[in-house]
Amino acid sequence: MPRRSVHFDLADLRLMVRIADTNSLTRAAEQVHISLPAASNRIKQLEQSVATRLINRTSKGLTLTAAGQAMIKHARLIMEQVELLRAEMLDISDGIDGRLRIMASTTAISEFLPSVIERFLASRPGTSIDLRERLSSDIVRAVAEGVVDVGVILEDVGTTGLEILPYRTDHMVLAVPAGHPLAERRSVSFAETLDFDHVGLSQSSTLHNFLLQQAEMLRRHINLRAQVGNFEALCRMVQARIGVGVLTHLPAARHAKSMNIRIVSLEDEWSIRPQYICIRGLEELPPFAREFVEMLRADARDSQSTVS
Repeated sequence: MPRRSVHFDLADLRLMVRIADTNSLTRAAEQVHISLPAASNRIKQLEQSVATRLINRTSKGLTLTAAGQAMIKHARLIMEQVELLRAEMLDISDGIDGRLRIMASTTAISEFLPSVIERFLASRPGTSIDLRERLSSDIVRAVAEGVVDVGVILEDVGTTGLEILPYRTDHMVLAVPAGHPLAERRSVSFAETLDFDHVGLSQSSTLHNFLLQQAEMLRRHINLRAQVGNFEALCRMVQARIGVGVLTHLPAARHAKSMNIRIVSLEDEWSIRPQYICIRGLEELPPFAREFVEMLRADARDSQSTVS
């Protein structure tokens, strides 16, 4: 028996994503610049096409059905791919050779990648970079689906079918103000730090979300007195006695030289975090992306020789 054909276009998907983001058909229609009746009719036709309800309409607004949630999951990926396609076409029309798409962790973006990207762009001035911060699970999915060329992840999990290469290792530490009860400790568990107010990175930071997960596993809560955009601001807040802060060792040690803060090691096993290069396969990458991966591997070797 032949399968029923399903019809929808990018405008339908864009409208569905806006509905998911706003929980309002009216606001979604405004954001995609169509009238409310036109938006309602599009959703009606879309539901008829897929032969199932996508949206529940209640007095409190709109919610997605299971089918609607499944559509949104794929719609977001499709819209991201469309944006990448648009950007790459604009690059080509502007004379840019190609766009390297990278996703990485907070630490990789703030500490490890800038110098590698600087060298890469010096050798490839006609290439542009699209760099985004994501959780490791999201990065692995994006690499597998071809949304990005190169990922730098913190966990070698769920990577079946992908090529994983060792990169660098960072470890988490606790920054505390001078004179703090923990300042003279050589090491401390993350659970102990939760007895004190914290300063953290912004909600969108992968490190922030990682620490929230660790606290949830302990059935504890992080009392965040302040959230900031980068490690330097975090250390300045710690120096001002706003709270203690968990961050990676490199920026902590760097800022401790100029600020009145103390660095305490974390005892938790997860505080030692090896990072990996994640790609679909070296031979599948365009030449400029392969060159970037080789630069990452050279950076990893250089870091090892410095340590030894």
